[in-house]
Amino acid sequence: MRTSTSAPKKRILTGDRPTGALHLGHYVGSLRNRVTLQDDYECFFIIADYQVLTDHLYETEKITQNVREIVLDYLSVGIDPKKSAIFIQSMIPEIAELTMYFSMLVSLSRVQRNPTVKDEIQTAKIKKEQVSYGFVGYPISQAADILVVRANLVPVGEDQLPHLEQTREIARTFNRIFGEVFPVPEALLGEFPRLPGIDGQKMSKSRNNAIFLKDSPEEVAKKVMRAYTDPTRIHATDPGHLEGNVVFAYLDAFCQNQEELNELKSRYKKGTIGDVKVKKRLIEILNDFLNPIRKKRKELEANSKLVEEVLTDGIEKTRREAKETLRLVRKAMHLDYSSFSVV
Repeated sequence: MRTSTSAPKKRILTGDRPTGALHLGHYVGSLRNRVTLQDDYECFFIIADYQVLTDHLYETEKITQNVREIVLDYLSVGIDPKKSAIFIQSMIPEIAELTMYFSMLVSLSRVQRNPTVKDEIQTAKIKKEQVSYGFVGYPISQAADILVVRANLVPVGEDQLPHLEQTREIARTFNRIFGEVFPVPEALLGEFPRLPGIDGQKMSKSRNNAIFLKDSPEEVAKKVMRAYTDPTRIHATDPGHLEGNVVFAYLDAFCQNQEELNELKSRYKKGTIGDVKVKKRLIEILNDFLNPIRKKRKELEANSKLVEEVLTDGIEKTRREAKETLRLVRKAMHLDYSSFSVV
């Protein structure tokens, strides 16, 4: 009698830096995909505390609390720790070892021409002579994050695509030199790869232009009322422009009623509805979306041990996979010293 076995699930690796609570840009760009995909993929979600050191080296006292904030955000939006492993980067020592091996596979010129790193250095306002080796080279560490669990798919924001391409190059180079060990991971972009901040610039915690998943209804209202719309529109009766209009970017992302959305756009372009009225409707839509997340978060915060339990389980699962990856890597590279009595 022939028995059928299902194929093993492909793996996902993605995550966030613990620089604070997560915002709507994170949700639209990646979190929504993670929740949807965790039933069909084996998911690993990393909290990348090493990467915080690139531009927050003098604020390490905040990392532990920020880790807790991120875990609560993950759970609040629907990430299930029974389905997905949530872990802290520095708690997986195999990542550091793999980063060392990978650093030998990438030329200095290749690292230096990564456009996202250039943008991040500029945003961090770090002088050229003060940029650390760790900052310029962190995409190599990020490749180790992804490949230490041999991930097949990486949900990312649009700005992270250069990093993933570097990971793909590293995987191909390693496999060519030492033999097939790693999959070449693919990117998965959200439906709205980049949601702007309320000022029309890139959404960022440091720019104070983000709406956070844990913001109160009052905080959401204040931020939306400050949101950038159409600077050419002087009166509510003036025809308005949708392009570059932050309020309509958010409506596109969160308004579930397409008929209503089309009507708002039509009226705005004709000058039959004012900015304030459109913003008030956006406030209602965002708070309707955030209310269940707020409620869930409040319930989770009542369990003081929950975050530690979730992380312990996630770290244990990730380390099992990381150890197997390093076993394969060392064997392929002829660095397997397991027979030595000192090992």
